[in-house]
Amino acid sequence: MDAPQEAQPTGEFECQLCGLTAPYTYYGPRPPNSRSVVILEEAYVMKDPFTPDKEKFLILGSHCSLCSRSVCVGTECSLFYSKRFCLPCVKENIKAFPLEIQEDMDKRKPQQKSSKKTHTKHKS
Repeated sequence: MDAPQEAQPTGEFECQLCGLTAPYTYYGPRPPNSRSVVILEEAYVMKDPFTPDKEKFLILGSHCSLCSRSVCVGTECSLFYSKRFCLPCVKENIKAFPLEIQEDMDKRKPQQKSSKKTHTKHKS
């Protein structure tokens, strides 16, 4: 066969916070076929399904450096500041982070749709 060999999934990544699941083809800092790219963390990676270019990949997630749970790279689940941190660990240790990260976390607070509580008076 002359067809190039596609990277086969080696497992399924699952974010322990939002439940995102996706098959990953590599775990580590140097994705295959990516020449000189080095990721700054051990990450779950998959080939980019939106392009035929074998060198393109998507980073799905990694492990929190504090609690070790697997988390996706979504801003609702984790942040990367020299290491990957899940947002629950960031919130628990917010004072240990620089002011810029603390301010960023304030901006990230979810827009709670239920924050406007409707109070109804019940007549007895």
